[in-house]
Amino acid sequence: MTARDPGDVVSDSPRAPTSVEQLQQQLADRAYLADRGLATAVYLALRLGRPLLLEGDAGVGKTEAAKVLASALDAPLIRLQCYEGIDVSQALYEWDYPRQLLHLRAVEAAGSDPQAAEADLYSRRFLLERPLLRAIQAPVPPVLLIDEIDRADDEFEAFLLEVLADFQVTIPELGTITADRPPIVVLTSNRTRELHEALRRRCLYHWIDHPTVEREAQIIALRAPQVAGPLADRIAQIIARIRTLDLFKPPGVAESIDWARVLSVLGVDDVTPEIAADTLGTVVKERDDMLRVRAALNDVL
Repeated sequence: MTARDPGDVVSDSPRAPTSVEQLQQQLADRAYLADRGLATAVYLALRLGRPLLLEGDAGVGKTEAAKVLASALDAPLIRLQCYEGIDVSQALYEWDYPRQLLHLRAVEAAGSDPQAAEADLYSRRFLLERPLLRAIQAPVPPVLLIDEIDRADDEFEAFLLEVLADFQVTIPELGTITADRPPIVVLTSNRTRELHEALRRRCLYHWIDHPTVEREAQIIALRAPQVAGPLADRIAQIIARIRTLDLFKPPGVAESIDWARVLSVLGVDDVTPEIAADTLGTVVKERDDMLRVRAALNDVL
């Protein structure tokens, strides 16, 4: 990572936090309750100009943390969603071949100089900017969310490590493009595979665990304000018990919030066995998990 002075990533933002407590409050004002550990990790990533790697089970709020951070800083959010088979062209840039072909045909039809047309083919007008290039060229440092990096392969991870080293890329036809101000980088991982040690060393790190029952009830009340306090407490307690059932995909906070909203739409003020059975698909999303929860429904309620 290129050396930078502490704080230079967000120093020109009027919303840049000056303390962990202030950042925590900024996130809370946007309905995201970050515990002290997460708020400290985010604050240090901002002040030191280091990428932040957030790991944890699906649905614990990793992606949402980056989104809310962008809102708190009044910064653009640029998201790179990783998936199996993603390559450099989908993450960085590619040329708009259909438009280039149309341009050549138009030049030929007009009888213009074909050599001049060919030279124009690889100009910025035909360049399709993907998330990484947009983040490098952004006039204001954006929050670059590299989501689910664990779904990409080793080769892409190595490429990403090179980009994060100095935030510059070389496009053969255009030259080297370097970020005037590096983006604020947040990577997320559900830990479906182990990331390479080199990438981990380059980042600050924080594991986001499932919240306590009390904290989850607070989150539900904040994100689904139409749900009464007692019902939010009840949902948080039930979800905590469901997570003890050794499921393939335990429900995250996102599922807790969804369940609260579903129960509100149905106009219920308690979770009965009948209601739980009818709405279980909001909480668990795997058939084997659903069978396991149904078998233990009386216990979890």
